[in-house]
Amino acid sequence: MTSDEQHVQAGEPDRPEGGETSRNGHRGRRPRVAIVFGGRSSEHAVSCATAAGVMRAIDRDKYDVVPIGVSRDGQWVLAADDPARFELTAGRTPEVLPDEAHVVLPLSTRQTALTVLEAGQPPTELGNVDVVLPLLHGPFGEDGTLQGFLELSDIRYVGSGVFASAAGMDKHYMKVVFAGHGLPIGPYAVITDRAWRADRAAALDACAGLGFPLFVKPARAGSSMGISKVEEPGDLEAAIEVAREHDPKVVVEAAITGREIECAVLEGHGLEAPRTSQVGEVAVHDNHAFYDYEAKYLAEADVDLTCPADVPAHVSDEVRRLAAAAFEALGCEGLARVDCFYTDDGRVLVNEINTMPGFTPHSMYPRMWAASGLTYTELIDELVSLALERRTGLR
Repeated sequence: MTSDEQHVQAGEPDRPEGGETSRNGHRGRRPRVAIVFGGRSSEHAVSCATAAGVMRAIDRDKYDVVPIGVSRDGQWVLAADDPARFELTAGRTPEVLPDEAHVVLPLSTRQTALTVLEAGQPPTELGNVDVVLPLLHGPFGEDGTLQGFLELSDIRYVGSGVFASAAGMDKHYMKVVFAGHGLPIGPYAVITDRAWRADRAAALDACAGLGFPLFVKPARAGSSMGISKVEEPGDLEAAIEVAREHDPKVVVEAAITGREIECAVLEGHGLEAPRTSQVGEVAVHDNHAFYDYEAKYLAEADVDLTCPADVPAHVSDEVRRLAAAAFEALGCEGLARVDCFYTDDGRVLVNEINTMPGFTPHSMYPRMWAASGLTYTELIDELVSLALERRTGLR
């Protein structure tokens, strides 16, 4: 879609009394969805791949689409509406490149128009946006920062709000919230930047007390970036330094012996409880120590993603119960994927929640909903519809 076409299609969204946007009423036009992707985090390429899948699958007869890319240095640009340009493959890493012209969102509750600014040129309005589909992964996007920006602009968006996004991104506080709500979690330790710099030996001793093997993770990163499996005490310090390249705060978890079982969650309409999908299982082949970045995105043949997972009915029910409970504990909205462990001794533990999970057509979240009767295109439509129903501001 060209800038001129987008300008012609611009118009004020129908906002009934009380600030609500009618789910189907937009003064005779289709709702406009801004797909925002890329970003400043190390998951930039993953975000581009997610956007490629969504751009290809979203119902163009139902929605007008405005792709907005965020470059690695944080510049917002009007991106090409070309899914092939942003697909992630073993031989190609997609990227949003900076541009002389950049996109500006309003910082007013009185308008929802996007504007393109370019040095020496008059501002160009792209028109109003009814909902933003934020597909950024990791810090500076998935962690509540973008959500806060959209709240300031009074623009509806898909997914969780500021707090749930921030807590869901931070594996430390995520676990604090889960434990506070009585959800079962595994043993862990946290190494803050100050603790590591002040007394490295004490931090190492606290982690070693968990036993080996250990998983060392950046507290606020995703897509398995910076994660190491540590088998021996002598390798722990180096693994922490690797994690600190992504985040100065590190979470160290005791390894759990068992199977990784996942569940997709969708917000309910109105007063409905959260909806849960069939559960799925991730099984990584022996040439990977765990479900790392390469296994997730570049070597699909090395991973078996099974849905429904072959587990007893009571285990599936417990995973789904805990997934919904985790969703509500953080106050999530829209969507989330909850990862659990089914241990060898029969327990189910909550590992983590992802408030903006991988969302390519091959990712576990849409695959679990497909196995539950909701296609990829229908899932995107459901998420946009939920965002259009939700009021802005405190809720």
